[in-house]
Amino acid sequence: MAPTVQDAQRSVGTREYFDEVEQRKYFIEPHIPGFAQFERWRGKEVLEIGCGIGTDSCNFVRNGANLSVVELSTESLSITTKRLELYGLKANLINGNAEKLDQLLPPEQKFDLIYSFGVIHHTPRPRMVIDAIAKRLKPQGELRLMLYARVSWKVLWIYLRYIWFEPWNWRRLPAKYSEAQIGSPVSYVYSFQEARELLQSFTIVEMRKDHLFPYRIPDYVQYRYVKNWYFRWMPQAWFRWLEHKLGWHLLIVAELPEKGSPETGD
Repeated sequence: MAPTVQDAQRSVGTREYFDEVEQRKYFIEPHIPGFAQFERWRGKEVLEIGCGIGTDSCNFVRNGANLSVVELSTESLSITTKRLELYGLKANLINGNAEKLDQLLPPEQKFDLIYSFGVIHHTPRPRMVIDAIAKRLKPQGELRLMLYARVSWKVLWIYLRYIWFEPWNWRRLPAKYSEAQIGSPVSYVYSFQEARELLQSFTIVEMRKDHLFPYRIPDYVQYRYVKNWYFRWMPQAWFRWLEHKLGWHLLIVAELPEKGSPETGD
């Protein structure tokens, strides 16, 4: 579960609100800072595709990145703009569809890092975004991407809970119930092989799974962190093993293949 605009007890838009959102987000998803490697991109050109309410965006800029953001939602962009202003941070925020990336950016602009966490699997034509990214990455640049994992605890949980009520709708169940708000219009899930096919124009440097949400949702929305019974007894080492085997987040680091060299996988 990712933080939303309601995911804090403070008044929306205040500095206290944003501080609480960040603390809560990285408590629930502690793998994000290590995956994004915010500190690596000081002085580098970074493009973030989909910013939500700007938590990762702020951390890229705080660590010295020259950040551009492409975000479809005008509401998310407005909140992120206010958030950056509150902290005295600056970024180039662009309202638009990442499927039309070429039309949104200056013709020759390229990036050291293109980062997208939990966004591209919600666009109707992910390959259009990936193809556009390939044109905008510098030769030694990196793509850091999170997609939803098909073979995951979350998908298993969705099927065990809902297939009895909607067996005719089994193909759509992950999309319908993958988000906090029921009925996401598009939510693709990817196996390792499907992710490789999506990223066939890239060399995959790393691909791994992470993140299980262990808390009872009724308690979580009340800001209480009570684990489901089947996770309470589990040693942390076992839980981490399970995250790597059945995690909901498929974390991918990819590069453009060197000219003249064959593409390799992870």
